[in-house]
Amino acid sequence: MSALVEQLAQQLASIARPPVPPVDGQRRAAVAALLHEAPSGPRVLLMKRAERSSDPWSGHISLPGGGYQPGDPDLLATAIRETHEELGIELTSEQLVGNFAPLLPRTSGPTLVEVTPFVFRTPVALEPICGVEAVSAFWLPLELAISGALDTTYTYPPLSMKFPAWTYEGHVIWGLTRRILDDLVAAGR
Repeated sequence: MSALVEQLAQQLASIARPPVPPVDGQRRAAVAALLHEAPSGPRVLLMKRAERSSDPWSGHISLPGGGYQPGDPDLLATAIRETHEELGIELTSEQLVGNFAPLLPRTSGPTLVEVTPFVFRTPVALEPICGVEAVSAFWLPLELAISGALDTTYTYPPLSMKFPAWTYEGHVIWGLTRRILDDLVAAGR
């Protein structure tokens, strides 16, 4: 296990897993940051979202995940279910490294959604099978991203706001996904 993943596991061990969300009208979601130790260092699995008019992140690069459903026992179950639906990958609680505190995206459409990131690890590079919500998936080398070689900015057209971004193999990683990965890297140092 790389030093980054070991340190990340220690940092996340102190954060309590969120309980079943209260029924308070707040929209909630969970995402999965799945890490794999490649010979060149840790990589994280990302996906390109399908184009859908009902999705405020339509066509964006994201971590697998989605909205909490009343049938989900908790937000961890949401992250596991959504990863399976979107990428055909079966995650388990045994693969869980931990989770970060919930975040609010800056561009989530007309109603805010609170997103809880969960971090998982796998000893082998799992091969995603994209469902209807994902167009493609790829493994991002974290050491390359950390190095600054992928750094750029992205201007979000509806708001003309600039965001820090990474560009990797033609994919632009920005917004909430980039914020979560920045948090992941910072916790792993």
